[in-house]
Amino acid sequence: MNVVCVSPLLVLVLFGVVSNGLNSCNVSSRPAVVNIGAVFTFDSTIGAASYFAIKQAVEDVNSNSSVLHGTKLQVEMRNSNCSGFHGIIGAVQFMEADIVAVIGPQSSEVANVMTIVANELQVPILSFGATDPSLSALQFPFLVRTTQSDLYQMTAVADIIDHYEWKQVIAIFIDDDYGRNGVAALNDALEARRCKISHKAGIPPGHGVSRGDIMDILVKVAVMESRIIVLHVYPALGFTVFSVAQYLGMMNDGYVWIATDWLSSVLDSSLHLPTEKMDSMQGVLVLRQHTPDSDRKKTFISRWTNLTDGSVGLNTYALYAYDSVWLVAHAIDSFLNQGGIISFSNHSELHPGGGNLHLEAMSVFDGGKLLLRDILQSDLVGLTGQIKFNADKSLVNPAYDVINVIGTGFRQIGYWSNYSGLSIFPPETFYSKPANLSNTKQNLYSVVWPGNTVKKPRGWVFPNYGKLLRIGVPDRVSYREFVSKVRNTNTFKGFCIDVFTAAVNLLPYAVPYEFISYGDGKENPSYTGLVNEVAAGVFDGAVGDIAIVTNRTKVVDFTQPFAASGLVVVAPFKKLNSGAWTFLRPFSPSLWGVTAAFFLFIGVVVWTLEHRINDEFRGTPKTQLITVLWFSFSTLFFAHRENTMSTLGRLVLITWLFVVLIVSSSYTASLTSILTVQQMYSPIKGIESLKKINQPIGYQVGSYARRYLVEEIGLNESMLKSLGTPEEYSAQLQLGPKNGGVAAVVDERPYVDLFMSSQCKFRVIGQEFTKAGWGFAFPRDSPLAVDLSTAILTLSENGDLQRIYDKWLSRSTCRLDTAEIESNRLHLRSFWGVFLICGISCFIALVIYFFQIIRQFRVSSHADSVSDGQSTSRSTRLQKLLSIMDEKEDPARRQSKRRKVEIVISS
Repeated sequence: MNVVCVSPLLVLVLFGVVSNGLNSCNVSSRPAVVNIGAVFTFDSTIGAASYFAIKQAVEDVNSNSSVLHGTKLQVEMRNSNCSGFHGIIGAVQFMEADIVAVIGPQSSEVANVMTIVANELQVPILSFGATDPSLSALQFPFLVRTTQSDLYQMTAVADIIDHYEWKQVIAIFIDDDYGRNGVAALNDALEARRCKISHKAGIPPGHGVSRGDIMDILVKVAVMESRIIVLHVYPALGFTVFSVAQYLGMMNDGYVWIATDWLSSVLDSSLHLPTEKMDSMQGVLVLRQHTPDSDRKKTFISRWTNLTDGSVGLNTYALYAYDSVWLVAHAIDSFLNQGGIISFSNHSELHPGGGNLHLEAMSVFDGGKLLLRDILQSDLVGLTGQIKFNADKSLVNPAYDVINVIGTGFRQIGYWSNYSGLSIFPPETFYSKPANLSNTKQNLYSVVWPGNTVKKPRGWVFPNYGKLLRIGVPDRVSYREFVSKVRNTNTFKGFCIDVFTAAVNLLPYAVPYEFISYGDGKENPSYTGLVNEVAAGVFDGAVGDIAIVTNRTKVVDFTQPFAASGLVVVAPFKKLNSGAWTFLRPFSPSLWGVTAAFFLFIGVVVWTLEHRINDEFRGTPKTQLITVLWFSFSTLFFAHRENTMSTLGRLVLITWLFVVLIVSSSYTASLTSILTVQQMYSPIKGIESLKKINQPIGYQVGSYARRYLVEEIGLNESMLKSLGTPEEYSAQLQLGPKNGGVAAVVDERPYVDLFMSSQCKFRVIGQEFTKAGWGFAFPRDSPLAVDLSTAILTLSENGDLQRIYDKWLSRSTCRLDTAEIESNRLHLRSFWGVFLICGISCFIALVIYFFQIIRQFRVSSHADSVSDGQSTSRSTRLQKLLSIMDEKEDPARRQSKRRKVEIVISS
């Protein structure tokens, strides 16, 4: 991970793919020795441990006859010395051996250059330390990353930030490929979680960076809003950053530092860090590449002290270096088993150069592609877990340990993997279960943060450079009780201002702000325009009676609503005074018509059922008609004199009397209400009727009501009229559409309530047809919006919000100010059920009655045909049917039928 300075000449000398002649071939199918190379910085944090790991891996491979089956692995290690010049010299010496693969480099920048040569000479590179996400498989086919990419590490960092609900991050990084590309990956991961990097501070690479340069960078960071800092550098620079940060007070309460795995490598490798270094990074969160526990790993750890004589600790990069050797060994064995021959050929485009650089000696490894394929198809278990590559040539199951630096050491607080996210359980315990990255499952143990506190830091403060927040406030002309500018001053007052002030006073920190007037003071400003100014950065926030609607929430964040709102319709009304025809008003015309029709229908049905057996329903046609009418309408008062004798007639009558009881009771109640309670009437019944009346509709200037009426309701813009003050509302409503006014006004409920407190000539029609609220607007992802929402909820719970409302908006209102303007008239829809029951009863009775008549007609017709001996005509049969229906049934015959029925029942 230590930077290695790169010279363009390095591409000429980083490979020892050379032979003593122009073309050297090993004709043996399984050679006695296979040469591999290793390039890294011996004296770096990673290189010091990797040196022993690679050396021990080669010994272990050679001592295991089941790996290469008699072929010995020989490694040539070269020290880059963190110098491009020394790297070239070492690489020239490296060219004397036939190398089939290279372990390393550990630096992403060196790997970037080496892969160019690897592509030409077809020599696989197995890098155990190059974590730069830009080293993609497509651009560098012969580079095999045997460690985890920073793409996953930065995703883990983003998940930690999202877990603690922070929104803005400051990234401090080394300004080279390793640092820039790592921060780019972090930025992408944060954006996917609606977070962002608010500031990037790059540190120039090389040895020329002084403590003063670091201080200049951190001084700029200290005055910024975010307190979440991600440090992605090399160890030497990292400790300098921590030291300067401690000096500047940036390791105190309120700050959060997240270091990438450069720090965990140092903590693992250094047996005893100086006290001043440990003190400078208390509370820091650190990531470390996760390697599962295993017996083989424990055995190797127990051997480590003897291998190194206690000179260096074991870090995860050393484990990856160890596994890289085993990976190459298994791949070479597979290569040889497939009949592969280790041979080299001249590169057609390399020609002798000047001086001592023999470019023509660089050769192409003929079996490079086959060996690369065997490497990528490997599937074995090493010290770091499963060694297997996915389609992107990345190791499967990337995972990290999450560490918290405390006291003289550190404590592991959890794990991260791309399979289970953040968890307090090792990732391998989840691999047998379905992947679950749900936010509800993310969990870590408690953290001791900088400043020795366990309380989660807020993650941001107001910038410490004396700048006040610019809060836009609408300069209203009407309804100044909600918000208004005090004339000839720069101060504001009103309901919304008092709510904002009270909420700010509840915050646990000071908020420096100033109110900036928005609008010309001649008419109400556009609230959508004010919100867009906040989104554009002209204002740091907006305070006022701002409705929270969909198109505004797309560009800014709102606080919790502090007032309920919604669009309502206001219209004139007229009183319905009692008159000569008041008694007709309880029923609608349709109900009157259906009721009258049913009276006649019931009379006809009962007459039909009773005519043959009841003398009271017989007589001349005139008499029978009068009887039917009298019987029908007398049932309204339960005063009918005629008795029903048939069972079917009694069934129909009892059902009808039940209906009459319900209808008459309802009529009485409605008429009583009409005569005793003041009634009102308006031709407008609600929002839907606005489209039907096709008359001018008023709305408040600057309100979102205009957009809603046009886009959602579908009203024509030419039918809308902007109004500015309550006086204009009243004047336009009184004029009416026929005299150049409006038929109704659509506005938000709080304004209407205030308007109705002094205007008793108008009423609210129907219910609210939108549900919204008023909130304060801030830029997207502003932490102030979240904290103010909590403060507003506190105001609501302790009653202060209601007291502020009563102070500004409590007024005596007109009676019935919330009543719906609808007559107490009853409609047919209220009674269709009882009429349906009555109709069904009548239908069933008539069906039974006509079935009896038809049966009697058939018996009579059969008897006549037998006696006469001839068939009758159709007209004769019809006359016979009518006569049967009209003739009176003999009572004795009825009694006989009844006895027969009783005998059948008793038997």
